[in-house]
Amino acid sequence: MKNWFKYICLAAAFCGMTSCSDVLDIKDMSNYSPDDVWNDENLSNAYLTNIYASTFSGWPLNCGGLYADETSGILTSNLVQPNNSNCKYWPYSTIYKINVMLEGLETGDLPEKVKEELRGQALFMRAYHYFKALVYHGGIPYITHVQEEGVDDLYVHRNTSSECFDLIVQDLDSAIAVLPERYTGTDYGRIDASAALALKAKVLLYKASPQFNPKSGYDNPYVDEAYEVNKEAYETLLSRGYGLVDDYTSVFETERHKEAVIAVVYDGNNKKDGRNEQTCRPLSESKDNTGGDQAIWDLIEAYPMKDGKRIGESEKYPYDLQTYWQNRDPRFEASQVWNGSTFEVSAIAGRRQYTVHNIARIDDEFYLTNTYNRTGFFPRKGIMESNPREEVTNNSYDWLEMRFVEVMFNYAEIACAKGNTEVGYDVLKQIRARAGIEPGDDGLYGLDAGMNTEEMRQALLDEKRIEFAFEGQRFWDLRRNRMLYVLNGMHKYGLLGTYKGEITPEVQEAANRYELLPEDFTYTIQEVYTVGETEMHVPDTYYFFPIQQSSIEQNANLEQNIDWGGSFNPALE
Repeated sequence: MKNWFKYICLAAAFCGMTSCSDVLDIKDMSNYSPDDVWNDENLSNAYLTNIYASTFSGWPLNCGGLYADETSGILTSNLVQPNNSNCKYWPYSTIYKINVMLEGLETGDLPEKVKEELRGQALFMRAYHYFKALVYHGGIPYITHVQEEGVDDLYVHRNTSSECFDLIVQDLDSAIAVLPERYTGTDYGRIDASAALALKAKVLLYKASPQFNPKSGYDNPYVDEAYEVNKEAYETLLSRGYGLVDDYTSVFETERHKEAVIAVVYDGNNKKDGRNEQTCRPLSESKDNTGGDQAIWDLIEAYPMKDGKRIGESEKYPYDLQTYWQNRDPRFEASQVWNGSTFEVSAIAGRRQYTVHNIARIDDEFYLTNTYNRTGFFPRKGIMESNPREEVTNNSYDWLEMRFVEVMFNYAEIACAKGNTEVGYDVLKQIRARAGIEPGDDGLYGLDAGMNTEEMRQALLDEKRIEFAFEGQRFWDLRRNRMLYVLNGMHKYGLLGTYKGEITPEVQEAANRYELLPEDFTYTIQEVYTVGETEMHVPDTYYFFPIQQSSIEQNANLEQNIDWGGSFNPALE
């Protein structure tokens, strides 16, 4: 095994990912030979911790660069090309490390139970990386043994997408068989059997999806198995104590709760700022950078009213652009910051956020010049408001790579493919009740009665867009359902505020004292991009991204996808 010492040393920097206090107590790691790694539980855990660190990261800033219809940012016409690195996922350096570990554990003399748990976590990581690559590109080479370091992806053919799905499920089944049901205490944050089952359900949801079945849609032979496994994941995790946290904000600002299925642990010391808060805060209370995760007007309008009805459809809560913030779904206030709203960032009591010219700090303003793509909104979700400006990079809230509500959505989505809308109603009512939406006299929380499967699927996608705002799910949800047409050609808008009167020094002083309210302004919808490419470019070729040209040039056995000039069909039909 090569570079084993480098991997172990790197693990120390990421010990917040898993429990590894013993790893940090190891002295003079250079005295250990590669063979010692698989005979020492602490060294094996250190090696595994490095794999965790190269597998999971924090919040996907600006939805991971695939902006969808949540935040500002345009997917331009030349964004994805075979000869660039955009939208490519080729994880073979990490796959090499995982295969080294899996083979190394077989040669070591650790207790069998310890081996099994380490092996189970490593198998999950391998499945996770291959699944992500499969979703990006379709079938990829599925390497399960150690090749020469740095060339694990050379001189091999692509497995079909069907073969990849089978091998991923096989790895996950093997992990489920040896991992404990649920890690708690000092092992919290490690992958357990519940996480592996939840990922297996998601994998099979994709296998049965229109993305991989473009001709038949959901009328395909994979739906039944996907439904059964997603139902099993939902019911099994419920029986093990998983569920919805009572308060939506607490999902992101408390830790070790029942909604966390896969948690990336941040401790504020060794691992911190998974939220990228420095970039997401207004610059008046941040430093060096700003403008991340700014909601576009289309997302703001997507939040329903307090009774769950769409804007303009509620009889109880009429909607007006000039008072758009009033009587909205409570997740609106929990996730978004708007002009004049209370935002006590840096622990400034009574602080209000302004975005209006000559009222706000210049870097917080909505800009018509496109210089910073300002939309008139800032994110509140996951922001550690108590941190002062000088500690803006010390956000230690955990990132939830998967939370139980995603398991619920996946189950409801595949149930629709079976013609079962009752699961969708049950899931949506639970989620809306947790959000604080009013149940109404009919107990439907604002949902339309008697929805058919297509209407329910759309209702689930609409709800998930709100529930998972800024969490990097939206683009992939649309892509999985072959609905990228929602994004293609889209223009993006923000909200320009204007003070109703003359901006005098007295008015500016009132703003400095946070006395101006949202209703002291009038609002106009303004397009964010007015020069260059002004609309989203999301063609059908994006349902499977191309293999990078440099990888194909290194390996003559690799075929390019059919929509990108090659002969490989990434679909299942």
